[in-house]
Amino acid sequence: MNKPGIRALGVAESFRATQRRSALAGVVMRGDLVVDGVEYGQTEVGGDDATSSIARLHSKLRRNDINVMLVSGCILSLYNIVDVDRLSQRTRLPVVCLTYKETSGIESSIRRRFPLEAERKLKAYRALGERKRLKLGSGHSVFARMSGISLPEAKAVVDLFTHQGSIPEPIRVAKLLARALVRQSSRSG
Repeated sequence: MNKPGIRALGVAESFRATQRRSALAGVVMRGDLVVDGVEYGQTEVGGDDATSSIARLHSKLRRNDINVMLVSGCILSLYNIVDVDRLSQRTRLPVVCLTYKETSGIESSIRRRFPLEAERKLKAYRALGERKRLKLGSGHSVFARMSGISLPEAKAVVDLFTHQGSIPEPIRVAKLLARALVRQSSRSG
């Protein structure tokens, strides 16, 4: 993870609650913060396809030089839960899912929003395990769930790509692109 030519794929999403699909954006960024690739995808709002949607986005890039995947959150698009271990296995990449605030969990929200599917969604949520706090060189903390990578390696990668604040640049740029895509589709739709 400390090699000079490291490349990270940052993945983020954006959606409007009235939409059935959310926009996924993936940004390949080198360790020197040069953007080296972009791809788009979709995932179902409230669905169960986040893991396969992100894996498909990665596959569409047709890149074998990506070293790590950074995902903005394990729970996308209104409780579409990313299986971090399965995503790492499918892409053959270390995966770090990041969140930026301390929370007490989302179990009651899942029960309220999905009364008929609550147990299945809760099982997927609980399988994520506990988040680990990473204190970054920027002075901020983030919370990570990871697979295929150790905690010290994850911290080193997140630090490398985070020059200010708490959001790594590949994720920040992916989020900007996903938001732009949602704005564009709402204007033309």
